[in-house]
Amino acid sequence: MTEPPRFFCADAARRRGDPIAGTAPYGLVWVLIEYRGGWPPNGFDGLDLDPGTKALVHSAAQAVKARILLIRRHGRRTLGGPRRWAVLRYAASGAHRQQWGTWSRDEELAGIVGALGAPGELGLPPVVLVCAHGLHDTCCAVRGRPVGRALSERRPELVWESTHVGGDRFAANVVVLPDGVYYGGLDAASSVYVVEEHLAGRLHAGHLRGYTDLVPPQQVALAAVLRHFGPAGRHDYTVAETVRLGDHWRVRLLGRPPHPAAVDVEVRSSRTPPRQLTCRGVARSSAVVHEVASLRWG
Repeated sequence: MTEPPRFFCADAARRRGDPIAGTAPYGLVWVLIEYRGGWPPNGFDGLDLDPGTKALVHSAAQAVKARILLIRRHGRRTLGGPRRWAVLRYAASGAHRQQWGTWSRDEELAGIVGALGAPGELGLPPVVLVCAHGLHDTCCAVRGRPVGRALSERRPELVWESTHVGGDRFAANVVVLPDGVYYGGLDAASSVYVVEEHLAGRLHAGHLRGYTDLVPPQQVALAAVLRHFGPAGRHDYTVAETVRLGDHWRVRLLGRPPHPAAVDVEVRSSRTPPRQLTCRGVARSSAVVHEVASLRWG
């Protein structure tokens, strides 16, 4: 008997035309831990670390709603030498903060706890994460690793592969931190263009999943504005007002010159039929999608 073709969630999402805008998970603080060995399917939670230190870091991250991600350089599996950790924070002012440290022994990861309670440093280079967590989802490895290679060749000092960032079906996924900007549906060529444009202060709508300080309807509204008026900087538009009436949202965005001073975007929300959304999750789930109904300015 012929076996059915293998299911790849990113391929299925592209065939369905799943909307990518409005799919970035909310978050303002991230903890990055360099771990060069194999990553368990559940990332940090599955690591065999000192239990006391692990519980301490987990509790401190939970207290500030920080996301913990494992990271490693593309293609580098050297097991010697200290590894790095970081705490990254998004600030709406643009004054993003980072604090970095090193660890050789599990107990040294306790430094993360102090960093979560400290303001961090200004002016450090951004971090570009590429989800390549194959044991979590096959598409993250199949699509993520070529992107990790391409970006690492271009920006080796900025780029790390990471564990699951969310949205497996939008692989390859790239996150720029502490900007808190998610991109998806990337390949090697498009990822280089998108990241270079981002670093130059020109964020495009094409592969934009969203900004992590905004809720999904706001993310969709912003993507619509970028698509209509062209690329803009991370803080060139701000959300001034959001009004919800059932499954309708009205989002007002204010722009800095030369962008439009004010744009009102109407967004409608709905649910998709149940579908298999990940490679490993055989259960079918319904997803909330948001579509732009109107765009008004002037």
